[in-house]
Parts: sequence; structure tokens; C-alpha cells
Amino acid sequence: MDSPLIFFAIQFAAAAHSGQYRKGTNVPYLIHPMRAAATLLDAGCPEKLAVAAMLHDTVEDCFVTYEQIEVLFGGDVAALVRGASEPDKSASWEHRKQHTIDLLSTAEEDLLLVAIADKIDNIRSIREDIEMRGDHAWTRFRRGREQQRWYYQSLAGVFGSRLTGNPGAKLASVFSAEVSAVFE
Repeated sequence: MDSPLIFFAIQFAAAAHSGQYRKGTNVPYLIHPMRAAATLLDAGCPEKLAVAAMLHDTVEDCFVTYEQIEVLFGGDVAALVRGASEPDKSASWEHRKQHTIDLLSTAEEDLLLVAIADKIDNIRSIREDIEMRGDHAWTRFRRGREQQRWYYQSLAGVFGSRLTGNPGAKLASVFSAEVSAVFE
């Protein structure tokens, strides 16, 4: 895909996430949205979904506004970024995660695809960290293994029941297998 929009989104996200690292690691944060975007591109999803995945944490974690996203990348992408963002970072972890589960339970397919790409990379990162560090990997999270199990298994249920056509069903299967590898 030779569209300038995805390349512009990568540059924009790189600037927005400059100096940020994945929690408890020395891995630049930008790697995460790049993997999420790549998951969608590899699955054959439309570019706007990959762009939204690339930008999905820029408002939540950076000094970027939805209005900037809308002006630069369009209303569809801005709406997907808004849907993929936690609305109140000051709320408890449980409240924020339940909000995500509830939102995805009724979300449109495009948002589900952006969300699952994000969550696939998150659960893969957890699996890889556990392979390297064992149970110590859980110490980098605000909530431990059992709370994380509840969250990821709940997400697997939502994705599995809502994403029934491809590429969504295939991605839901990948996500479910990763969740099983981490928690069973």
C-alpha cells in the first residue's frame, strides 16, 4: 500500500510519542502502535483502520487533540481514535477496563478491528515478557495476573462473539489463542 496517509500517521505518532517507552521497558512506545497498524494492514483492512491504530494512543497519552486528528486525518479516523481511547484516565483501572468491554460490546466493526489490533499487541507483549521474566512480568502492571485475566478473557469473549466475518474472525482467533497462552 503506497498511500502517504499511513506514512504521515507514522511520522505524526513518532513525534507525539517521542521520548515515551512501553511500561517498564526500554522499548520505544512507537513500536506498539506500529505493530497494531501492521496487524490490520496484514489482515487486509482499509488504510483508515491502520491509520487509526497508528494514532490510537496519541490523544490518550500525548498532547494531541481529537480536533487535530480530525483536521489532519479526517472524521472517520478521529472517531475511531476517540472510540479506542479511555475517556477518563483518572477513573479506577476496573472502571476504565469495564468501560472498554461495554463499549466494544456494541461498537461498530471498524472500531472492533482497531481495538483488537491494539489488544493483540498488548497480549503478545505480555506473553513475551512472561517468557523472558516469568511471573515477575506482572509487576509492571497496576493490577496483577487475576485482574488481567478477567480483562483479557472478557475481551476475548466480546471479540469472539462480535467479529464473525473475516478478517475479524481470524484476528479474534489469534487474540483468543494469545490469551489462552498467557492465562491457561
